[in-house]
Amino acid sequence: MNALAVVGAGSWGTALAKTLAPRFDRVMLWARDVELAKCINSHRENGRYLPGLRLPANIFATSELGAVLDGAEIVLSVTPARHTRGVYQQMRPHLISGMCFVSATKGIENGTLLRMSEVISEVISPAFQPRVAVLSGPTFAKEVAAGEPTALVIASEDPALASTIQSAFAHSTFRLYTSSDVRGVEYGAALKNVIAIGAGMCQGLGLGGNSVAALVTRGLAEITRLAVALGASPRTLSGLAGLGDLVLTCTGELSRNRAVGIELASGKPLQKILSEMNQVAEGIYTCRAARDLARRFDIQMPITEQMFEILHNEQPVRAAIQQLMERPLTSE
Repeated sequence: MNALAVVGAGSWGTALAKTLAPRFDRVMLWARDVELAKCINSHRENGRYLPGLRLPANIFATSELGAVLDGAEIVLSVTPARHTRGVYQQMRPHLISGMCFVSATKGIENGTLLRMSEVISEVISPAFQPRVAVLSGPTFAKEVAAGEPTALVIASEDPALASTIQSAFAHSTFRLYTSSDVRGVEYGAALKNVIAIGAGMCQGLGLGGNSVAALVTRGLAEITRLAVALGASPRTLSGLAGLGDLVLTCTGELSRNRAVGIELASGKPLQKILSEMNQVAEGIYTCRAARDLARRFDIQMPITEQMFEILHNEQPVRAAIQQLMERPLTSE
């Protein structure tokens, strides 16, 4: 294909632009910040979010959405979940029905409780019915950008679209598997971030492997309960977009959500942690949506409930662990 638009110039958006650049004649990268776009073009690297990695010559950054979308065959959005609706509303005048849309954002919209593919469809559908796919899997931006072997899932209710994106994106270090289970892929991608904050808390408290293994396993159980109740396949949650992404985000040193948990366990207030971050830890914002979904559909998600209490009601971390351990005994 000739032209790819990557909407979002954070670490993940930049990494995707870099790794996909050999597959396209032209890759346009949208940065909200005018100065960041200028720096990417002049220095051929994203010094703010992905320093030290040189970008190919066919990547062009701009802060103008119209310029990014002009001539694009595929629109790959990598904006934070809470900004996705607003960005697509700004993009809508520049969108045409022949475009393919891929969401690589891992989150759920608070309030509406919609998945990102649903947000995209809702914004665009008054003009035309968009073809939407979602991209997810166990990935750290820095490792993808460095060309390390990576496997992901591309999911769409339109099998032809999933196959088209698979063929367009896949290469020797970037392997894609197709899926029709959009719900499973998106819920797995979003909800694992909440559990990863909890894994960071275990690390921050100096707890050992037993605690982290229990958290990951029981976290996967409650993610699966909710996702299946909302129409996902349990098989998806045991794959790359579920278990794979959960394990990576809970144990990897590059995990932003895990890092937030470590800081919280040290007693640092959430607002101070946020003020010191230059990137988004989606689990902080997804936690409320996950808790609201669980309550709406009467699904037991005790880890998510305690994470909400810690993040939003200042529950002490050790008190939350005690609450989890002293719940009524049950079968697995």
